[in-house]
Amino acid sequence: MPDPGHFALFAAAALLLAVTPGPGIFYVAARTLAGGRPEGVASCLGTGLGGTVHVLAGSAGVSALVLASAELFTALKLIGAVYLAWLGVRTIVAARRDALAAAAGLAAAPPVGARRAFREGVLVEALNPKTAAFFLAFVPQFVDPAAGRVAAQFAVLGIVSVLLNTGADLVMAYAAGGVRAGIAGRPGLVRRLREASGAAMVALGLGLLLARRPATAG
Repeated sequence: MPDPGHFALFAAAALLLAVTPGPGIFYVAARTLAGGRPEGVASCLGTGLGGTVHVLAGSAGVSALVLASAELFTALKLIGAVYLAWLGVRTIVAARRDALAAAAGLAAAPPVGARRAFREGVLVEALNPKTAAFFLAFVPQFVDPAAGRVAAQFAVLGIVSVLLNTGADLVMAYAAGGVRAGIAGRPGLVRRLREASGAAMVALGLGLLLARRPATAG
């Protein structure tokens, strides 16, 4: 492990990156606004597990192989971008459908449930090659080769980063849950917030589609 000063610097940088809006945060917001805090928390746990997949893959060298291959990187990028954009479109459609149902005095469609929110959260994070690139570019800067067990150091630092990301997502889930409860009687505003979350996911999906393989990957 790095010395306490380096670790504190890593934790501060990782925390700053954790609170930067990304696919996970917008997905958590959308799920919470649609299905409440239980779905939001489940999606947080899902994105956390998806991030852990990248950490373990990075420590094992799998992520480096993916980033070194233009074909593998492109395939993962396309799958992740399409999936994220599809979730965004589905969020927008569901928001409008539920708003119309409320206006007509009909019951809204049932929430997707915590299990599905968890599974989708895993995929949102695991299918993002930019997350793999982040771990391979950021974490090694704080690994001390002289201390040995480089893979273990990478895994520990990566898990710390994932925990910080999950913590930021949980804050979003509870904040969005409070917003949802406070505006429950204003379906138009709920719809617009859900649509905004969906539009953000679509935009991030398009941004992922345009992402280039890191030059350092070869």
